[in-house]
Amino acid sequence: MTASLPDTMQAMVMETEGSPLVMKTLPLPVPADGQVLIKVMACGICRTDLHIMDGELKNPKLPLIPGHEIIGRVVSTGKNITHLHPGDIVGVPWLGYTCGTCKYCLQHHENLCENALFTGYTMNGGYAEYTVAWEQYCFIMPAVYANASGAPLLCAGLIGYRSWQMIDQHAQNIGIYGFGAAAHILAQIARFKHKSVYAFTRSGDTAAQKFAIEEGAVWSGNSLETPPEKLDAAIIFAPYGSLVPLALSCLDKGGTVVCGGIHMSDIPAFSYDILWEERSIKSVANLTRADGDSLLAIAEQVPVKTAINRFPLDQANEALEKLRKGNIQGAIVLIIES
Repeated sequence: MTASLPDTMQAMVMETEGSPLVMKTLPLPVPADGQVLIKVMACGICRTDLHIMDGELKNPKLPLIPGHEIIGRVVSTGKNITHLHPGDIVGVPWLGYTCGTCKYCLQHHENLCENALFTGYTMNGGYAEYTVAWEQYCFIMPAVYANASGAPLLCAGLIGYRSWQMIDQHAQNIGIYGFGAAAHILAQIARFKHKSVYAFTRSGDTAAQKFAIEEGAVWSGNSLETPPEKLDAAIIFAPYGSLVPLALSCLDKGGTVVCGGIHMSDIPAFSYDILWEERSIKSVANLTRADGDSLLAIAEQVPVKTAINRFPLDQANEALEKLRKGNIQGAIVLIIES
C-alpha cells in the first residue's frame, strides 16, 4: 500500500435496518487480489439505498457502507490487476462481482448470476472516503463524466438504459412513470433517438412535470391521466405496483410495460382485456457490464447532461430523506472529494 495513504477513513454506516446512517472512522480497506483501492470523489444516492435501509431488500451485509453510483480515483491495487492503474478515474456500479461459472453467467446473463455481489448491499459501497472494488467491474469513465456528473449514470442511467433496451426498437411513443434520476437521463437519450416521451408524475407534482418538459418530454401529467396518444411502451421507475395496470391501459396493441425498479409494491388484480392483444409486462434485474459500455458510449454522443443536487458526505441522511419525500428534481450526489 502506498505510504502516503491514511490508515483510516470516514464513512456513513448502516448498522441496523430502519435506522439513520452513522458517521464512523474505519480502517482503510485493503484491496484483495483482483481488486483496486479507490479514493471516492462522489457517490450518487439511489432509491435502492432507501429500499435497503428500510428492510425491503433482505439480507444486506451489516454493518454496511451503502452507495453504488461511485466515481473515484484508483490509488492502489491488489495483485493480478490487468488494465487499471493508480490515477485512473473509474465508475463503480451496482453489480460488483459475478462468478462467471453459473448457468446464467455461461449464458451471458451475468445480471442474473447466482453468486453475484452488489455494491453497497452485499459489499461495502461509496458513502465513504475510500472503497475497494473488483477491477473487472469498474468502468473507466470518459473525461466528460470523470466527476460528480457521471455518478447518476452508474445506476439511474444504467437501469434506465437496460429498461430502454427491453422495448421494441420501433416504439415511438414512450411513457415514463416516475420522473426522477433515471427518467431525466433516459428522456435525453429518447430525444436523441427521435422518440416521444410522455411523463407521468404523482398527482399535483407540477415541479416534476415542468422538469420533465425541460428534459425533453412532449407531454407531462399525473399518473391517473390518459396521454394524448396511445403508448407503444411504458417504463415504470416509481416503486408502486398500482401503476402497472394504469400503464397497461394506456398501451397500444403489442406494447410493453417495463418495471425498472428492484423493488415494487404489490401489483393489484386487473382485467385481462388490458393485457390482451399481445401486450406484455417485463422486469429489469440488475445490469451487465455490456450495458455500461453501451450507455457510456451513447451518453457521450447525446451528450447526456445530468441534473445533480450536491450534498456533503455527513449530510447523507438529510439527502436520503429528501429523496424519500420526492423533494428533488434530478439526482442526488454526495461529494466526498472536492
